[in-house]
Amino acid sequence: MRLILNVLWLALSGFWLFLGYLAAGIVLCILIVTIPWGIASFRIGLYALWPFGREIVAKRSAGVGSFLGNVVWVILAGWWLALGHIVTGLLLCVTIIGIPLGIANFKLVPVSLMPLGKEVREIGRGGPFDQTPGR
Repeated sequence: MRLILNVLWLALSGFWLFLGYLAAGIVLCILIVTIPWGIASFRIGLYALWPFGREIVAKRSAGVGSFLGNVVWVILAGWWLALGHIVTGLLLCVTIIGIPLGIANFKLVPVSLMPLGKEVREIGRGGPFDQTPGR
């Protein structure tokens, strides 16, 4: 099921959202001082390309620096990436098949506004209650 949702996502919105994150990351990396925000943009962009089966979790080590960095991020790139998720989510919710994809877009709005202090991991791996054999 994850594969089907990811392929639909990629075709209907994931690729275009990824391009938006890629453009933001390139611009932010060109400005040298904003390279940490560019790296965060690439990380969240790869998540936006293929989201199902993975999740965004807060880093335990994130603190005031991440918060202040997120304030700068919202000013530089976050607001228009969040707007892209909202518009795409609304367009996808017009059809019944697109509703789960639209909801997934709405779930990406908070992370598009505040990507610092977050990490992407596969669902069921690496958590404190992980019951994966061999760990």
